[in-house]
Amino acid sequence: MNRIHQKLKEDKKILSIYFTAGYPELNDTVNIIQDLEKNGVDLIEIGLPFSDPLADGPTIQESSTAALKNGMNTELLFEQLKDIRKSVSIPLIIMGYFNPVFQYGVEAFCKRCKEIGIDGLILPDLPLDVYLQDYEATFKKYGLINIFLITPQTSDERIRKIDDASNGFIYMVSSASTTGATSGFGSEQQAYFERIAALDLNNPQIVGFGINNAETFNQATRTTSGAIIGSAFIKHLNQFGIEGIPDFIKTIR
Repeated sequence: MNRIHQKLKEDKKILSIYFTAGYPELNDTVNIIQDLEKNGVDLIEIGLPFSDPLADGPTIQESSTAALKNGMNTELLFEQLKDIRKSVSIPLIIMGYFNPVFQYGVEAFCKRCKEIGIDGLILPDLPLDVYLQDYEATFKKYGLINIFLITPQTSDERIRKIDDASNGFIYMVSSASTTGATSGFGSEQQAYFERIAALDLNNPQIVGFGINNAETFNQATRTTSGAIIGSAFIKHLNQFGIEGIPDFIKTIR
């Protein structure tokens, strides 16, 4: 069973953390993953830096630019992660943009992910129809879960189509803005959370964008299975370094 499926079966609200591989320092990737697991994080999204991260806010964009300047690339990330399953057991997801995956070769990329022990991919700019037509069989061949995003503007019809194509969880973007651009959830977002809950989808939802403390984590998980924190964690890394990871997690739950 895929580790994501195993984690979703647990009776708890999932805390997922996103960080950019190769940041703050090039060789921090493995240490950050290990420290996050030690401090009770349930799932980790490893950001593969890209030169044109359209969906990301300033904090993640800056971390991506810095990681690229540090020398991070796809092959180096795979090299850094080659022994990760000797020390880490929680689900690991690579999140990035489709271009680096395409340039590497989709099948070659998926094969390396399986060899390393990656459980899923989040590629926001890979269209659903293109995935289903061209790449679904390859993802399944290598046991990878492809995770799709929905937003408040996504129609119920399309959400159900995404639900039918999914086999893990749905990444529920809390707003139409870029990552890190919101602070707390207003009535519109709460209504959106309730609308999605009422659809009674087959796949659980995990909320991302705008979660930065215990209050927003609890708001986001009231009607969902978990929440993802990215920009707030990267800001904490900027200020306190890897040594500050335990304190950051304590502020969430």
